[in-house]
Amino acid sequence: MIELFHEIWQTAQRNKLRTSLTGFAVAWGIFMLIVLLGAGNGLLNAQLENNDRWVDNSMMVFGGMTSKAHEGLQEGRNISLEDNDLVTTQTRFTKNVDKAGAILYEPGGTVTYGENYVSSSLRGVYPMDFEINKRKLAAGRFINDIDIRDRRKVVVMPENQARELLPNAPQRLIGKMVKVGDIAFTVVGLEQEDKSRMSTEAIVPFTTLQTIYNRGNDVGRINFTFHGLDTEADNEAFEERYRATINRNHRAAPDDEEAIWVWNRFTQAMQMAKGTKIIRTALWIIGLFTLLSGIVGVSNIMLITVRERTREFGIRKAIGASPLSILRIIITESVVVTGFFGYIGMLLGVLANLYMDATLGSKPIETGLFTTTMFVNPTVSLGTCVAVTVVLIIAGTIAGLVPAMKAARIRPIEALRAE
Repeated sequence: MIELFHEIWQTAQRNKLRTSLTGFAVAWGIFMLIVLLGAGNGLLNAQLENNDRWVDNSMMVFGGMTSKAHEGLQEGRNISLEDNDLVTTQTRFTKNVDKAGAILYEPGGTVTYGENYVSSSLRGVYPMDFEINKRKLAAGRFINDIDIRDRRKVVVMPENQARELLPNAPQRLIGKMVKVGDIAFTVVGLEQEDKSRMSTEAIVPFTTLQTIYNRGNDVGRINFTFHGLDTEADNEAFEERYRATINRNHRAAPDDEEAIWVWNRFTQAMQMAKGTKIIRTALWIIGLFTLLSGIVGVSNIMLITVRERTREFGIRKAIGASPLSILRIIITESVVVTGFFGYIGMLLGVLANLYMDATLGSKPIETGLFTTTMFVNPTVSLGTCVAVTVVLIIAGTIAGLVPAMKAARIRPIEALRAE
């Protein structure tokens, strides 16, 4: 075996250009596949991370404008969601709806503490908003059911705004009174700063905002979590039933899809998963064609190798070499060259992905309003790298098998006549 490897080394030394071209084709194919998959994973992971800001099994409902005349009323009426719609959601759809709440906004306020102040808007929510929007607290607590029931004047401040009001120790703001406009609120919690979205809203109990700012029975937007809707067909059927019911509350046509708008995060997640699968498949197809170019290069060069060494193989057979030994020489050379340069290509590809991860991975991009990431974990698993390398080695072996069998079957007299 040592003599065999020594012979392969001598052959490589005598044919440096041919060996280099073979190695480059192999290494380049694996390198490009790994880098391409890594870059694609980085973009997809960033997109998935940016969309992972709320629970998937949730919907948000917005008021809209009627697009059809109904019950003697003309199209073009504005529809505002009301308390009755929230009650309908909570009582008529208990088969699927888990928790339902609402969101009201009060823009253009100023929050003051001592001599410090910050511009802010108010967001009136139910306790379930913490779960649906995956909020995190830096300190204190979130809005609870007692706050809703008693219409307490409590507020959860964004951490960055609390830092403006009390720069040296923002967490000491908890338990203190701040003024929102002319109304005093007690700070009960600080929401952890999330740079992926604008943190300009102070959070108060929904019922408190609705009462203090005289919003009547306006509920703004309705949001709820659900269960039992596992397919797109199930979700479409539920949305159709839900829209028809809410539309009737406002004397709108049951099939008017513009009277209210339903944002279904579950079907959005399903569509995102399908899109991600298609993109990953496309990346693999492109990468495999790149890998195929390396395999074709190996095959062509092995054919040239056999042709150049035809006289040598004829002499070997003339002095007693068996066809199996000829076959073994060519196959072993193909495996060694493919394996060695394939490993180099894999190593360089992994290093390139690690470099992308260190320079671009999770690097925040400032938009002026919020911070987002465009590249997250642009790497490929070690198992994938090894599998790709093994596939190329096997393909290289098969590529060398055809000319090897041809060389093993050649008659010595014919080989000696070859030029």
